[in-house]
Amino acid sequence: MFALFETGTSFIELHHFLASCMEFIRKFGFGLLSISRLKRPPRRHAVLCGWRNLRSNATLPQLSGSRVVLRDYQEESIQSVLKYLGDGHRRLGISLATGAGKTVIFTQLIDRVPPRDARATKTMIIVHRRELVEQAAKHCRLAYPDKIVEIEMAQNVATGHGDIIIASVQTLSRGRINKFDPSDFKLILVDEAHHIVARSYREVLGCFGLNEPNSDAPVLVGVSATFSRFDGLKLGAAIDHIVYHKDYVDMIGDNWLANAVFTTVKSQANLSNVKKDKFGDFALASLSQAVNTVNINNITVRAWMANSQDRKSTLVFCVDVEHARQLTATFREHGVDARYITATTHKNVRSEQLEAFRNQEYPVLLNCGLFTEGTDIPNIDCVLLARPTRSRNLLIQMIGRGLRLFPGKKDCHIIDMVASLETGVLSTPTLFGLHPDEVLEKSSVKDIQKGNQEENNTELPIAPSGDPDGNTSLKFTRYDSVYDLLEDTQSERHIRSLSQNSWVRVDDTKYLLSESSGWLTIEHEKEMFVVRHVMKFNDPTTEVLQFTRPRLIASGPDLETAVRAADTYAGTKFEKRYISSRQPWRQSPATSAQIAMLNKARIRDGSLKIGDLTRGQATDIITKLKFGGKKRYKQAEVKQRKLQRKENELNELRRRTNVKVGPLED
Repeated sequence: MFALFETGTSFIELHHFLASCMEFIRKFGFGLLSISRLKRPPRRHAVLCGWRNLRSNATLPQLSGSRVVLRDYQEESIQSVLKYLGDGHRRLGISLATGAGKTVIFTQLIDRVPPRDARATKTMIIVHRRELVEQAAKHCRLAYPDKIVEIEMAQNVATGHGDIIIASVQTLSRGRINKFDPSDFKLILVDEAHHIVARSYREVLGCFGLNEPNSDAPVLVGVSATFSRFDGLKLGAAIDHIVYHKDYVDMIGDNWLANAVFTTVKSQANLSNVKKDKFGDFALASLSQAVNTVNINNITVRAWMANSQDRKSTLVFCVDVEHARQLTATFREHGVDARYITATTHKNVRSEQLEAFRNQEYPVLLNCGLFTEGTDIPNIDCVLLARPTRSRNLLIQMIGRGLRLFPGKKDCHIIDMVASLETGVLSTPTLFGLHPDEVLEKSSVKDIQKGNQEENNTELPIAPSGDPDGNTSLKFTRYDSVYDLLEDTQSERHIRSLSQNSWVRVDDTKYLLSESSGWLTIEHEKEMFVVRHVMKFNDPTTEVLQFTRPRLIASGPDLETAVRAADTYAGTKFEKRYISSRQPWRQSPATSAQIAMLNKARIRDGSLKIGDLTRGQATDIITKLKFGGKKRYKQAEVKQRKLQRKENELNELRRRTNVKVGPLED
């Protein structure tokens, strides 16, 4: 054994040898080998090998999975998993905000989940990045010093005899999954599980029989901060139940995460010609050309200097390497010590720069694509979003980098460089149910929620007027006729920036997409957006047109998720030429039949003529009319009168409380 050290044998080889010995002894009961009696290798080997993880328990802190003190929600999430397992469910998801300690939770699950049988005792943790592998290995070795922890990634080759295998999904999918016997495993854990429906994961999980519900397969638990996909529907193919959810707003409210304040800045970036990638987000090369300009980089740096120059640790998200390089140069031209690292930065340089940033030796670190997932830099007290996105998940991941607690850190300032709404870009206001164009100025989470609640309760969009006396202006849309309401397309701007289909708003919280065979609706209900499908059919006995009961198709926590799900479903049920908002026929003049129908409805004083509307506009108005347009107008009239009274009352209050030189009124 000692000759192995003297001949320079690598730790990987030694570790495999020791793991094999441990497995042999455990199975056959030979008490011939005591690792604690081995001569400790030279220091260089101890550093490289993590020798402490292989020494006897007597020389280590007595940590065990059951003795770690968990936060209340961490214990709740574990108990929820165990309850669902008890009910017979085996493909489960835990949704927790970035910084909630997801790694701690799934390492604690290892001892809590019982084996399927005497043989199935092993656990595999599957991740997709090197940093996550190292992080999981560290937690497992601390939590379970009596277990053998092995890594399967690139040059690290596991023997397969370990108790816990931590593996890169890319490595497993290249054929190295085949050396593991599925019957040895009781539990498969997947970190950042929103990736779980990617082909590489499906191939690996298929080897364990987990691509469909299977009572003979290991338990599957996926953990993620962003349990949704841009395409909206696919996660159900891999996970049957989300058993626990706690988002970052709840975590902030419970003081488990740092508070956040938000500022939005109009970047003036024109994204109208930016191409989309296969996932629907902006294509990086095209986005970089639009964003990485001298003018926009200057606006970005000035926005940071105006709002967060006193911050100690700002993390900036850029589009690509060239954007990171040029934006860094702009910071430095303004006298700011800014540095950047990317995937192409040498590993040693990257480690040095990151360590210096953690030690707060310089104030601004720029990156592209490195720190969206699985990165723990708790000292970040400002996040500058210089990279527009159409992905809600990416937006949340970027913001989450700054929400970890850190001594002396009061809050994290999120500065969002917002581009034009028409391109479907998401901004931080959308995370709170606000319109993407909403302007935030150092607004806290509580402030935003309070303002949003007031708006929902009073149906008054209230915004500061800029009046030095603190007056507040009430803004609302007036409709002089039902035609004006039906023709108004402002309410469709947001949803059509997210979708290529011709969704129309038919109620305050309801959107509709119709075709000759039926229609889909998206409706906001109890903090969820719900998608339903209604089909038309002819009753064969009466030959009368009938409609099915609304069928639940999908639901999501936000409009973006619901739209993706609805559009994916619509693509399988409706003909594209009838529902797409980009069809050429929509730009042609309205037909005589459409004009006649609208004039018959008497929605406008004076007759409409061919040429007044396009065919697409007429189609949308008719759809709104069929689904309660006139009723909405009557409701709008009542609301308008109510709002007018409130405005008159405020004006009268301002007039009576205004103090000025001159005689007082009687």
